[in-house]
Amino acid sequence: MTDPEDDPMDDASDPKFVVALSRGLALLRAFRPNEITLSNQSFASRTGLPKATVTRLTYTLCKLGYLVQAEPGGAYRLGPGVLTLGHGVLAGMELKDRAQLELADICRGDNPNVAAALGERFGQSVVYLATHRSPNSVSMIFHLGAQVPLFHSSIGRASLMGLSVDKQESLLDDALRRADVADHARLKNGLARAREDFARYGFCTSFGEWRKEINGIAAPVRPEQGQSQYALNVGGFGFLNPADTLIDQYAPRLLRAAQTLSLRPTPHA
Repeated sequence: MTDPEDDPMDDASDPKFVVALSRGLALLRAFRPNEITLSNQSFASRTGLPKATVTRLTYTLCKLGYLVQAEPGGAYRLGPGVLTLGHGVLAGMELKDRAQLELADICRGDNPNVAAALGERFGQSVVYLATHRSPNSVSMIFHLGAQVPLFHSSIGRASLMGLSVDKQESLLDDALRRADVADHARLKNGLARAREDFARYGFCTSFGEWRKEINGIAAPVRPEQGQSQYALNVGGFGFLNPADTLIDQYAPRLLRAAQTLSLRPTPHA
């Protein structure tokens, strides 16, 4: 048993750290696979928390719907509120599966050196959740888990266009605070370019602006489920994927795929 006072995830010395929240989540994590119920005594034993603290936490979690107690003094089971905590993650997983077919459709044709990806915004970057490229492709930049910058890449810019103007400005302010003064103009120009392209095309571009050898176009995805910001892109090395080819040939496919993924999926009968 670990003393919670020694647990780095329960750092009372950090003024921004909410200890009560950490301990409440520790109770929810105490359940083991195939385990239905736990008592206050079991919670206390597994978390190292005092029994009195556990009693207050289980009472609060029951009030919020994260735990359910069948009878006074009885054991607790996980409540329906726990499912809502993972709703966005589950929606993102389902979206990733649907995206694989769309990514393959975007890349169809005779060009083995074009790649496509689905990404989700994470802070000041976009993380690739799903990718598609030919096994013979020379493009190695679109790989699962890769992170690309928000204001300079096409997929980052498309992710921004899925947000409100206020949120865009807030992210820009945060980026400016983190960046050297010499990079401020580039960041501001990145957002301006994103808005200009999106108003003109319905998608965003980045032709050598993130990495000089890379061309890409991207569109936001707005699924009705969840609150995350997603986007799709297509592109690759510029000498194999010139800007006019991406716009003329691949943009219609990209926009159709983004629209399809933005629709709520039809439930199975």
